[in-house]
Amino acid sequence: MSTGFLDRLRYAPVLADGAMGTEIFARGVTFDRCFDDLNLSRPDMILDIHRLYVEAGAEVLETNTFGANHFRLIEHDFQAKVAEINVAGVRLARMAADESRRRVYVAGSAGPLGVRLAPLGRVQPAQARQAFLAQIRALREAGVDLLILETFSDLNEIREAILAAKEVAPDVPLVAQMTFTEDGRTPLGDSAEAVARALLELKVDVIGANCSVGPARLLPVVNTMANLAGGAPVSVMPNAGWPQRAGPRIIYPATPDYFADFTRRFLFAGAAFIGGCCGTTPKHIRVMRAALDAAIVHRISAGPGSPIEVVSRAPLSEPPGGEEPYPPTRLQEKLARGEFVVAVEVDPPKGHNAGRILEAARELGKAGVDVIHVADTPMARMRMSAWALAHLVQRETDLETVLHFPTRGRNLLRVQGDLLAAHALGVRNLFVTMGDPPAVGDYPEAGDQLDIVPTGLVRMIKENFNTGRDHSGKSIGGPTGFFVGVALSFHAPDIEREMRVLHKKIASGADFVVTQPVFDVETARRFLERYRDRYGEIPIPIVAGVLPPASLRNALFLHNEVPGIRLPEWVLDRMRGARDERREGIRIAQEVLEQLQPLVQGVYVMPMLGRFDSAAEVIEVVKV
Repeated sequence: MSTGFLDRLRYAPVLADGAMGTEIFARGVTFDRCFDDLNLSRPDMILDIHRLYVEAGAEVLETNTFGANHFRLIEHDFQAKVAEINVAGVRLARMAADESRRRVYVAGSAGPLGVRLAPLGRVQPAQARQAFLAQIRALREAGVDLLILETFSDLNEIREAILAAKEVAPDVPLVAQMTFTEDGRTPLGDSAEAVARALLELKVDVIGANCSVGPARLLPVVNTMANLAGGAPVSVMPNAGWPQRAGPRIIYPATPDYFADFTRRFLFAGAAFIGGCCGTTPKHIRVMRAALDAAIVHRISAGPGSPIEVVSRAPLSEPPGGEEPYPPTRLQEKLARGEFVVAVEVDPPKGHNAGRILEAARELGKAGVDVIHVADTPMARMRMSAWALAHLVQRETDLETVLHFPTRGRNLLRVQGDLLAAHALGVRNLFVTMGDPPAVGDYPEAGDQLDIVPTGLVRMIKENFNTGRDHSGKSIGGPTGFFVGVALSFHAPDIEREMRVLHKKIASGADFVVTQPVFDVETARRFLERYRDRYGEIPIPIVAGVLPPASLRNALFLHNEVPGIRLPEWVLDRMRGARDERREGIRIAQEVLEQLQPLVQGVYVMPMLGRFDSAAEVIEVVKV
């Protein structure tokens, strides 16, 4: 086999291609398909993707064989096609490489088996070795220029892959890459230093890191590996940031320009082989090519393994401090565009079955609802944890949620733990409140302690968590991306105090306001005018609460027993005189909403007694 790749690598840094799976998914192939079998069933698609990466400036094309091993292919009943799929993958990459007028190398890609090795799993090392031998033998015989073992999380597993490669392809350059999480360790807890030492001991040609996280998180990993490599080449192929779910889609936030900046940073850190993983596209590779071409690269000394010095012609921007950009939530984007937002509140179930709520959320989405508010222990009644339901709604529907986050009943330790849990589950819209006192609920003897008030929690989230630190200033492994709302009552008994508190919440970093139910629009208008006279226009969007009473009995209950809600006498009179009390409650809410819409940026409908159909009817009058 050719050793040209290593010679090229000693001369100057080499640019690989970007994601294959991302491009396949973008062409409408769903994740339940076997992407590797597309080498046989859709060779035109795979060849087209390879060609796009060549045109973008990639010097190395990875074969579409990441999962083409026995254990992954058996999931699709393709285990008998291991050799055929791998050979086809090499052939397609070679076709695209040969069409180029420059030297493009073909790298045989092999990923983890998709099963755990003993002692974590039931697959024995010898079985893993046999699976890797079969795949790597096929790649070598098909004529790859190099092998890339990538996205491994288990040092024991990659060891078996390396030993298999050395057995059947000892003359093929070998790149071994592990994947790392936000804390700079592999998913199984190994440090970058431990990984580098283990791979160097196995005498691979290039050691490196890929996948899982974005460029900023992998930069310190590259630094560590380069410092330990002793002149051996180091590779890095990050994701385009941390993956986020947007309805049925998975999106990656890091832009091509962001990757161009980090291409230069990786060069300075000591990386010699650079590319992209999940979420990167030909657009990312094109700007990375330009960044490499804009750098002066020369050898400090001659001979194999000589270090490379890089001097950039373009100045580097200020270091980002390790922060990965989180994309704005869809709620955040819609409010930023000045669009009218429609939200509906749901209460978590009293048991562990959320099926009815999920089905209601799906129907509300069809009716035009943008976001679901998930209340947290409303009226201090015992229910499922709100962030669990919020996660289920986002996972099972095409809707985002706003998680209600009361400070009452949580000490500072639990507050921060729950925030981390919510963010880890992809719940990033928050509504910070004081919460209902336990005395009104199922467990009046429950503790009512709180270590932080809503204004303080808003400040902690925006100034600490969203910059990667906890309340005491310690690292939480990276910044969060919370979008934070706060409460307001237009009908508060002490309007002066309500205005002062709102002003303080805004100064603490609040992103939007959600109001208590509005029945008297003139009262709301007067509040806004008084606030404008005192502090100026409210600078953040207001989402006004609207509540359709389900019946006269429900209206009287709200008026007399629910803290913060007072119904005007005209509302009670109309409910008393109504022939159809539910319909009258909907009409009242619709009239209020029509009057409110010019004053606010959204509506937040609170259906009573689980009547989500009433919420759908209320929002029919929204003018968009």
